[in-house]
Amino acid sequence: MRDAESKMKLLDSIFQSSYDGIYVADANGYGIMVNEAYTRITGVLANELIGTNLQDLVNQGILSESVTLKVLDKKRPMTIVQKVREKEVLVTGNPIFDERGNITYVVTNVRDISELNRLKLELQKSKALSKKYLDEIEDFKTKESVRLLQDGVVAHSKEIINVLHLAQKIAKVDSTVLILGESGVGKEVIVKLIHKASDRSHHPLIKVNCAAIPQHLLESELFGYEKGAFTGADSRGKPGLFEQANGGIIFLDEIGDMPLELQVKLLRVLQEFEITRVGGRKTIKINVRVISATNKALDQMVENGQFRQDLYYRLNIIPIKIPPLRERKADIAPFAYFFLNKTNERYGFSKKFNPEVIHLMEQYEWPGNIREMENLIERLTVTVDHDEIQVEDLPFRMIDNETRREQVTLKDVTDDVERKMIEKKLAEYKTTRKTAQVLGISQSALVKKMQRLGIK
Repeated sequence: MRDAESKMKLLDSIFQSSYDGIYVADANGYGIMVNEAYTRITGVLANELIGTNLQDLVNQGILSESVTLKVLDKKRPMTIVQKVREKEVLVTGNPIFDERGNITYVVTNVRDISELNRLKLELQKSKALSKKYLDEIEDFKTKESVRLLQDGVVAHSKEIINVLHLAQKIAKVDSTVLILGESGVGKEVIVKLIHKASDRSHHPLIKVNCAAIPQHLLESELFGYEKGAFTGADSRGKPGLFEQANGGIIFLDEIGDMPLELQVKLLRVLQEFEITRVGGRKTIKINVRVISATNKALDQMVENGQFRQDLYYRLNIIPIKIPPLRERKADIAPFAYFFLNKTNERYGFSKKFNPEVIHLMEQYEWPGNIREMENLIERLTVTVDHDEIQVEDLPFRMIDNETRREQVTLKDVTDDVERKMIEKKLAEYKTTRKTAQVLGISQSALVKKMQRLGIK
């Protein structure tokens, strides 16, 4: 007797410890046993089930249908998706037969499929996202706005399409152009586009980075020099970049870094279209179109006396503002696929993006703009071992970007504003002394802020 009680307790413990819900009904469809997991999963209490006929539970709307009644009818195991008080569960009913082949009990196993439904929904979303980007790729192949991909121009957003229309419109004239935009937005690409579409396309396009050439050499590089003009000069003299660009276009990049004393001479070139070599006396007539570019606020530099107002007006006849990539969300996916295909062709790879990667790229701010994206995609394509680039392969700053925005505090916002302002002014004024003066704080206070904000 004691052994029988022990076995019953053991069976009851096993019955109650099951993670899945278990419900037992008799041959007439009345509930006789139910474990705690059933209540946890469905929310239906034991006293609502035990002694109640399952048909009554269906009539009351507690169950959408009864697997037990189906088993009693078909006399075989059955599995259905059942709604219990509007919650979907997966239920399996198994009949227990006596020695004469009659059903004595039906044991029902219940599993929560809400997690399964969530995964199913996530899969559907992922498939929809994949289809969206596959459709976009087909659009990119056919749309006229992105036929310039071979020139490195991606024009899918209305913002950059407006820029391209303006560039093509002014290509046939000789007015000076000032291209404005952050570093890495593709200013040089627009210059190449203007050159290619112009009547000067068969003549040189000479690029000059005014920030990369030492100031004491910039004048001789631009205007050339006569023999013996200075120590170390070529004995034959040398034509400058303006002369080399004769008939074509000269592109003065980072024009905001040109020293003031040289700005006077550049102004004369733009007014007279003639140059005088360093150490020379005669003037040389030139026929060039001047396009300049900067990532600095030239109008503010004019107010601060760092850039000549008359030169600014001469350069700024046709301004072209190229928006940063974060303001051209529609261009992010086309650029990503363009750079991926470019790298695949270059190295013989067949890498592809998981759709969620593109989604995260569209949420990212891209402080380095197009140049940052091109470098990142080449790095991912070359270093990732698997064929599909996954979210986990992206730099942490991109993955965590959206989360940080959701959890941002007032201090975070303040620090971010201070960091951006200090970095911008440092790039513009070069020294901490001048930057502190412009910001209206002491140099020591600026240095402390830089240390706190992690600015090098």
